[in-house]
Amino acid sequence: MTPGPAVKLPRLPMRLPLRLSARHALLAAFALLALAVLDPGWTGHRHEHEMIAVLDITQSMDAADMPLPGDPTPVSRLARTRQLLGQAMAHLHCGSRLGLAVFSEYRSLVLLTPVEVCEHYSELKSTLASVNTAMAWSGNSEIAKGLYGSIAAVKALPSHPAIVFFTDGQEAPPVDPRHRPPWNGQPGDAAGLLVGVGGDTPVPIPRHDPEGRAMGTWGAGDVVQRANRGMNPNAPEAAEGPPPAMAGATPGQEHLSALREGYLQMLASETGLGYHRLVDADGLRRALMAPALTHAVEARISLRWPACALALLVLLGLHAAPLRPRLSAPVQGLTRAWRRTQRAGTAAIKAWPLAGPRP
Repeated sequence: MTPGPAVKLPRLPMRLPLRLSARHALLAAFALLALAVLDPGWTGHRHEHEMIAVLDITQSMDAADMPLPGDPTPVSRLARTRQLLGQAMAHLHCGSRLGLAVFSEYRSLVLLTPVEVCEHYSELKSTLASVNTAMAWSGNSEIAKGLYGSIAAVKALPSHPAIVFFTDGQEAPPVDPRHRPPWNGQPGDAAGLLVGVGGDTPVPIPRHDPEGRAMGTWGAGDVVQRANRGMNPNAPEAAEGPPPAMAGATPGQEHLSALREGYLQMLASETGLGYHRLVDADGLRRALMAPALTHAVEARISLRWPACALALLVLLGLHAAPLRPRLSAPVQGLTRAWRRTQRAGTAAIKAWPLAGPRP
């Protein structure tokens, strides 16, 4: 069986004519721009950072045991908290929301509800700079009660922000560990962070008059040194004897103050909060931007900007197409010249007589 004549298939064009391609590209660009004008979208969820920073303004936060880089003179805990929180706030991503509150006695007072950090940066900065211990409405510092109340307050807000509670953890008056304030919530009821502020070595606590003027430091006889839970002497609890000291407490030295880190870590574990020790702004910023402090919020997802970006790419591609031959011609010319030089060099080497001793 002899093979028949070969059949030649018609050669298909490798690309569409330029006019047809340009017309289609323009139509696609106009369609994408029309889509951007209509601004279609849908309601979805996105994760946002929204938090309220609560600053302890009780008198122990005036204790100066926070060192500064390159400066041997320590500053107060509250001053260092303001400084590092301000630096961390300056590096939060736009879109993050931050509010400010202060804590004294067993209550927290909101100074500024969560606002967008870029749009309201000046308000946040000025409000933070004004926070001081003279704002305290009581000399007591009931940390556990204040933390529980702050968690309940942020949980009741519609946006459910995270809580970031800055404190040294010193309960004043001291707490009887057998009769601690009850925590009626569940771990993880609110996202948040407990930030420990202060040094490990006990230091004196500055004393101020009602006008905020310095009056030296607190002495051993000026403060309550042990838990003094009032009870009926006939009650069964009266037979328990003198109350033991809470973890981190220093009976007889409660007029001195240090970071009660173990106590704060216990409170964080019970409430489901994270714990972070305040050292520098970068570490605080990373702690604030942790995924655990985000929450999902309803948001409209728009196609406007993706459509505009695609239309721009199509138009750029359309205008760049005629430039390809002009840009590629010099490159191809250089390539051909290099190949010619390479071939000439190879031929010259082959024609050159070999070096060696003559016969």
